[in-house]
Amino acid sequence: MTSITVCAVYDPAPTVVWSELRQINRHAVWMRDAVSITFLTERHEGIGTKFRCDTKVGPLRTADLMTITEWVENTTMGVSHHGIVTGEGRFTLTPAGMATQLTWSETLHFPWWLGGPLGAEAAKPVLRAMWRKNLELLGRQLVERRA
Repeated sequence: MTSITVCAVYDPAPTVVWSELRQINRHAVWMRDAVSITFLTERHEGIGTKFRCDTKVGPLRTADLMTITEWVENTTMGVSHHGIVTGEGRFTLTPAGMATQLTWSETLHFPWWLGGPLGAEAAKPVLRAMWRKNLELLGRQLVERRA
């Protein structure tokens, strides 16, 4: 098991950042590793929402089955995911003066054939860099939406 946390600060208030973040179907727009998202439930937001996320990291492709496990308006979205790599993730929005800090935390479990805990530690810098880039892309989405 390995844990990864990345953060970004955006000019808009948490309600504005949340208005983009809550749109799970748009995550593939700003997440470089998310190829596509297909909902498996009628609901598309809130606790219990299930979806498949086709993911690509380098040569590795997987279909992750995801379930929203936590949903606090304008504050928190938690998710469990099951695929080649399983784990739990959480987006947390906190006010930062007039801006918003978004914290993205993941706890990941790698299978033995991907090196288990050692593979997870080796992948950590790659995933951290990719997720930082994802948060940059989310920031651009927020700027474009406000323009």
